[in-house]
Amino acid sequence: MEFPLSKHKNARIALGFDDVSLVPSASTIDPADVDLSVDIGGLRMEFPIIASAMDGVVSPSFAVAMHELGGMAVLNLEGIFTKYEKPEEPLARVVSASDAEATRVLQDIYREPVKPELIERAIRQVKDRGAPAVGSLTPLGAMRWADDAVKAGLDVLVVQSTVISVRHRSSKGEVLSVAELINKIDMPVLLGNCVSYDVAYEQMEAGAAGILVGVGPGEACTTRAVTGVGVPQITATADVAAARQDYLEKSGRYVAVITDGGMRKGGQMAKALAAGADAVMVGSIFAGCPETPAAPYHWGMATPDPNLPRGTRVRVEKNIPLKQLLFGPTSVTTGEENLVGCLRSSMGLCGAANISEMQGIGLVVSLSFMTEGKTLQRSQRLGMGA
Repeated sequence: MEFPLSKHKNARIALGFDDVSLVPSASTIDPADVDLSVDIGGLRMEFPIIASAMDGVVSPSFAVAMHELGGMAVLNLEGIFTKYEKPEEPLARVVSASDAEATRVLQDIYREPVKPELIERAIRQVKDRGAPAVGSLTPLGAMRWADDAVKAGLDVLVVQSTVISVRHRSSKGEVLSVAELINKIDMPVLLGNCVSYDVAYEQMEAGAAGILVGVGPGEACTTRAVTGVGVPQITATADVAAARQDYLEKSGRYVAVITDGGMRKGGQMAKALAAGADAVMVGSIFAGCPETPAAPYHWGMATPDPNLPRGTRVRVEKNIPLKQLLFGPTSVTTGEENLVGCLRSSMGLCGAANISEMQGIGLVVSLSFMTEGKTLQRSQRLGMGA
């Protein structure tokens, strides 16, 4: 839906997670019978939750732990673990920095160059323990180090920047051809991030195995404030999923859609699936887990930018094991723990036996969804009013 800004310009209405709700169907399913499995980049996951490529969240050991539980975690191949022989030392500096000096400390730490031998080490630390290695590079980083990652045994490459385009222009001359990269390396490539039908469709035509959806919704990201760029995640996911459907009908090839960021609760993740996602990618929700390398802190990938930081270090007031976060038991009533159980319950109520069926569940615009009848919770700052 559009409304006019002027004679020559219109604006669309776009919706986020709290603007919509799911419509239960005529039949329901026992949550225990719901199939949450999904294939991303040729890798099977038992549940559709991916940990994003953030140094405060995903270390090689965390990636292994996430895989053993049935999920997936993405290593930042241009981060602390590929810059420092002893990553514990810079991570300790980040954790001990005050709020006022955190960004400066991060900028200083990330000035250290990436070392190809440490890319190999990080990948081997994952694969030697029986887990697939999924790693992220920026477009420029992919030009420099994709071959090193391939040689080290990377299983899936994520080429990721704030906004990625197959038609990037630059006077500097260093421009990644996404299609050439995908044709050159023998592995699935996920591309991100984008928020629109046209951009997603072009990335699918270039050969992407999956598309990451989202510009600026993350807890530690300030891109929307710094640049004014972004589209709320329900609309963005639905648009990209529409491109996926049209591309599938034309080509016969299915491309995974991954909603990246903006979710802390199981209900929000369920809405992402209903909007068309095959999986969700989140970061900060893991940051309080003792398995993460910088607990209880977390920072966005663009925070250390030396010229224009687009993120901040945030503290996560949670200290529970990864397994409990994903599977419970939980003592909170907000949907921020037992995330897999939340998804099972939501899909059971909606009568969706698997993710494909969940993508067909109805959504309604419901601006009072989070507040209707919750006066006492809001006044006491409990449950949905916290």
